[in-house]
Amino acid sequence: MMWKKKGLIYKADNIYPWRNQFAMLPTPILVDNKLRIFIGICDKDNVGRIGYVDVNPNNPSEVLCVSREPVLDIGRKGSFDDNGVVPISVIECDGKIFLYYVGFQLGVNVPYYMFGGLAISVDGGHTFSRYSESPILDRCGDEIYARCGINVIYDQGIYKMWYIGSNREGWTTSGGKLRPLYIMKYTESLDGIHWGKEPIQCMSYKNDDEHGFGRPFVWRDGNMLKMYYSIRTYSRGYYIGYAESYDGIKWNRKDELAGIDVGVDSWDDTNLSYPYIYKYNEHIYMFYNGNGCGKTGFGYAELI
Repeated sequence: MMWKKKGLIYKADNIYPWRNQFAMLPTPILVDNKLRIFIGICDKDNVGRIGYVDVNPNNPSEVLCVSREPVLDIGRKGSFDDNGVVPISVIECDGKIFLYYVGFQLGVNVPYYMFGGLAISVDGGHTFSRYSESPILDRCGDEIYARCGINVIYDQGIYKMWYIGSNREGWTTSGGKLRPLYIMKYTESLDGIHWGKEPIQCMSYKNDDEHGFGRPFVWRDGNMLKMYYSIRTYSRGYYIGYAESYDGIKWNRKDELAGIDVGVDSWDDTNLSYPYIYKYNEHIYMFYNGNGCGKTGFGYAELI
């Protein structure tokens, strides 16, 4: 696959205090014939809230509207999402819209914890309410620091989830800075809410330079599942990888076929992350973040 970059769509404009910096993890769904792209936007204290950018689905570079208020604010004090929320996956389910998100909570001995939450819309994606003040993807086994980076699809009669979890070590030190160690896992659900099936590790590091993955995006193509995802490295930060699988558990990494790489003297010339694929009529788009995991905003490319 080859992607043609179409440019930056939006970066934080600081018009409102909650829209001070970042526009991360673009997560699109069609709302009222507009393509609503949910994003995580941070205030000056780096606390994220979920807003959206509405664009023309035939030409996503045409911005129609930016949310004036968050569609999901931080949780109450002491909750798993009291220091930030960002969108991660969205799916239509029995007339409702399920918006999976990551909640941040500050740590003492480690910088932060991240676990998966769920917000539900019953009015077509205009407003959302938390399913629970507790995470739907909570601590499990060795995953005591993070269970996040969620991607959910409904496939072959069940809800399937690929997500990013912390491994036993959890953190490593590089360049005098604590860095997380993330692995990718797979689990299933009958309703998209309760994920009781024992998770299975489905992807491993390719070399010693890798120390984590970012949100995957999975879709079915015939008898094969395909995935775009982020690879986190010590040497170059995030970049975008590609893999294929027949069962969703054993993945054949073909990162050289991703068809997209950093730009030149541009908003995405250092690293790429958080790809999300969306098909509209004859168009197939990839929405993604560039430098700084959303610090320079988000843009898109179109499949050639």
